[in-house]
Amino acid sequence: MGLFDFITNRNKELEFMFDLEQIGDVSSRIHMKKLAIQTCTDMIGRTISQTEFFIRKDDKKLIDDWYYKMNVKPNMNMNASMFWQTVIHKLIHDNECLIIQSDSEDLLIADSFVRNPYPLVGDTFKEVVVRGYNYNRTFAMADVIYLEYSNSKLAKLFDSLYTDYGELFGRIVSFQKRKNQIRGIVDIDATLLKDTDKQAALQNYINKVYSAYSEKDIAYVPQQKAFKLEELKGSTQTHGVDEVMKVSNGYLDQVAMALGIPRPLVHGDMADVDKVTKNYLSFCIDPFLKKIRDELTAKSLEKSRFFAGDRVETNRVAYRDIFDVATAVDKLRSSGVANGHELRDRVGLPRSKDPLHDKYVITKNYQESNEALKGGEKDEA
Repeated sequence: MGLFDFITNRNKELEFMFDLEQIGDVSSRIHMKKLAIQTCTDMIGRTISQTEFFIRKDDKKLIDDWYYKMNVKPNMNMNASMFWQTVIHKLIHDNECLIIQSDSEDLLIADSFVRNPYPLVGDTFKEVVVRGYNYNRTFAMADVIYLEYSNSKLAKLFDSLYTDYGELFGRIVSFQKRKNQIRGIVDIDATLLKDTDKQAALQNYINKVYSAYSEKDIAYVPQQKAFKLEELKGSTQTHGVDEVMKVSNGYLDQVAMALGIPRPLVHGDMADVDKVTKNYLSFCIDPFLKKIRDELTAKSLEKSRFFAGDRVETNRVAYRDIFDVATAVDKLRSSGVANGHELRDRVGLPRSKDPLHDKYVITKNYQESNEALKGGEKDEA
């Protein structure tokens, strides 16, 4: 819209102008909410995608079709890492996630569904949609994997926080844009508004002047008859861009705290990183894995198998490499707390065929003191 078009139509366009400004303000700061939620959910999803799910039977890890589905390829379109990241995203954003099994025994994550609750029998799920395909049948609770995150939807909490933080964020961003803005006043002879050709020529001249100011380091503007350009001085207030980051980080901190992620971890702080990481695994990741493990146990193991000792277990990421836990492994082995097979299983190594790993070993440092005294008496004799 040209300058003269705006002048001649200002009354008619006034209401729309205000609406457009409000829409632009919201769209310019919605990224703060998306970035905070995406950062936290991606962190949790990446961590859980590295977890190994397996069934332990007779103190041995079962490597079967169930293991393959959970850790390698749940369905023909997803690998295990992508599958579990998607589950976590659905679980956090929607507060629930439904996983069904197709006729080909693939595990599919439902995009939408309707849950029918019943007080005395198992709930059912209908109108299940997966990637645009609508299942016309009803799924029983016993035939699906259904996960719930919490009693109340986190989306409502995030929206409530965003109402306050988003308004403050938008005001600060708007101020930063105005702080160094070039402002000016243009005086125009009113007689020019009656001549269409002169309006077009003057409008073209004004466009060139604005373009020179915005694109060139040095710009000279010759004065024209019936046209006067005067530049206004900017504001002297000195609010830095760090104010924008403080508000953005404040919202990120609130989202991380709601999900159980330590704030230093989302900001990349390196101080006490080991301690912070342990807290993150204990208070954020382990509760997620507990929900998944309980649901897999209920749907994958019959009561008779559970009483026989079969268990669904998880091996989550806990260390950078095997050398980080070498001292702890040595202590557990030498004190007789665990044998070689158990320790290899915990650190992610395959089971060894060496029968030495079946034995529990206790070194002299962990023997009882009376045994040591007896040995000393024999030596003296």
